Amino acid sequence: MFDLDKWQEIFMTMRKNKLRTVLTALGVFWGIFMLVFLLGAGQGFQNGVVRQFEDEAINSFWIWSGKTSIPSHGIKPGRTIEFNNADLEVIAREVEEVDLIAPRNGLWGEYTINYGNKTGAFRINGSTGDFMSFNGEKLKYGRLLNESDNAERRKIVVLGEKAKEVLFGKDSTGIGEYVEIQGVFFMVVGVYNSEGNNGRNEERGYIPFSTLQNTFGQQNQVGLIGLTTKPGAEPKVVEQKIRKILARTHKFAPEDQQAVGLNSNEENFKSIMNVFIGIKIFVWVVGIMTLIAGIVGVSNIMLIIVKERTKEIGVRKAIGATPFSIVSLIIQESVVITALSGYFGLLVAAGVLELMRWAIDQAEASGGRVEFFYRPEVNVEVALAAIVVLVVAGALAGLMPALKAARVKPIEALRAD
Repeated sequence: MFDLDKWQEIFMTMRKNKLRTVLTALGVFWGIFMLVFLLGAGQGFQNGVVRQFEDEAINSFWIWSGKTSIPSHGIKPGRTIEFNNADLEVIAREVEEVDLIAPRNGLWGEYTINYGNKTGAFRINGSTGDFMSFNGEKLKYGRLLNESDNAERRKIVVLGEKAKEVLFGKDSTGIGEYVEIQGVFFMVVGVYNSEGNNGRNEERGYIPFSTLQNTFGQQNQVGLIGLTTKPGAEPKVVEQKIRKILARTHKFAPEDQQAVGLNSNEENFKSIMNVFIGIKIFVWVVGIMTLIAGIVGVSNIMLIIVKERTKEIGVRKAIGATPFSIVSLIIQESVVITALSGYFGLLVAAGVLELMRWAIDQAEASGGRVEFFYRPEVNVEVALAAIVVLVVAGALAGLMPALKAARVKPIEALRAD
């Protein structure tokens, strides 16, 4: 039952000892502030890292060739492995976990992309629409590459936004115009955006893979293989299968890690998420230890309050106050101090995080980009957990002083100085 007199007495005691109450509450305020702020900032770092992976499919694999470091099949180490079109077919056929698979080649040598009197030294890649779909290129104008482009070896190009601006300006899409690359003219059919590689990926152009192979003398050569896996596929299993297949077709030892390089975005993502789990655990430990320090301060102050009010407690018991009423009075006062100071700590931490979030949004709205830190936030679970911690902490802080007050004997209390 709500006891108005008891609550008035609690607030009267707090007003009577303002400095002591404020200093006591400061420890709890700081503990909750640090806990919530560090968790929110940690979430901001996690959001930033996750955003880095948004440019590429999480379930993507990247495979590139290297040099052998182990003798195999009677061949000395140091041999360069060279992928070909057949590698794409055999991987797609024998690795059932593969969803999409696509190659990418780069145009070699020194060259520029020319349009009229404008020139740009931009890299040209030969690839497919599937590759662009999981590599992070997002369509802005026109269209991306498709299967027909490769099947018919069309002389078309999809430009990155920055390359398009240099050649055609900001006011033109460039769609339908022709650009010249090493003496060959390609029609611009699309423009893409990409935030990968700090925006440098927009300083490129893509032409059909078959066109690059046949027009620029790279017949049956594959520089990079990209693929995505089906849901539920285990990256380690996929890697072992691919390495075994390539070792068989190119005659190198399966255990030779330098012959072929494989990188799994999913494995990288899992590793980073495990790091953030560890960071969150560490933050909870630091925050709770800081909070405990504040709780100990509250408990010590409550012990002092009990000692100061020994006579008062003795009188209360002499006129019939029950031990429960004494205990509840002390615990409620402790909970009030802890809950109010902790609540303000929660509000201030949330306010600081919201200010940081606003500053990041403003910076990105003006064309900037904050790497590896994005939209720090306090989720509902953290807020609820903080509230539960506050209530429990307040009760624990007042429990020992309350039990001491309940054991006070009226006769001894009245004799106390």
